[in-house]
Amino acid sequence: MVSNAERRALASGESPVVARVTDVYAALPSMTGKFELEYEGELKGADQVARELVRAAVSTVFDGYFPNGDLKAVSRWFDQGGTLGLSDTTPAAAMIEQARRVPDLVDSVSRVSIEPDAPSPVLAAGIDFVLEGLHAQKRISRTDERGYHGTESLRRSQPQPESTSLPGSLSDDEDDDRGEGRKRKKRYN
Repeated sequence: MVSNAERRALASGESPVVARVTDVYAALPSMTGKFELEYEGELKGADQVARELVRAAVSTVFDGYFPNGDLKAVSRWFDQGGTLGLSDTTPAAAMIEQARRVPDLVDSVSRVSIEPDAPSPVLAAGIDFVLEGLHAQKRISRTDERGYHGTESLRRSQPQPESTSLPGSLSDDEDDDRGEGRKRKKRYN
């Protein structure tokens, strides 16, 4: 995590070196080796387990700073089509510049005790925390490349076509639960 922060600071000439929440993801390969023995045989891979643990931890800490979830303007901006193409290598100045487009995002870092006149790497770390917190609570989405965007809208259920079968009969694609976790396809005779 620290090496990722140092790499970014060296590449962009930033000082001080400040770790961001997204830097944790750079350490996933070292964490997943520890999980493989514990979760062997699970359907989820060790990488997914590690990501879920990070997400749960960020959500818990985020909830401590924003217990009422009062970042509706930020979430709304993303839900209305706004995106931020950020990554763990984005320089602090570029991150802050992009974040200023989002209503209330930069101002919200004061809730985590970061002043608006803080050094840009510190301010960027606060912005990163807010974005990752919203992502952890599934209020915004993020691609693996750390691009933030609105959450997927819930698909509305499509109206089912009216059936021409007799009441109580099953169609060809309906399943009959035979208990003990087994299902068997019902067929017309």
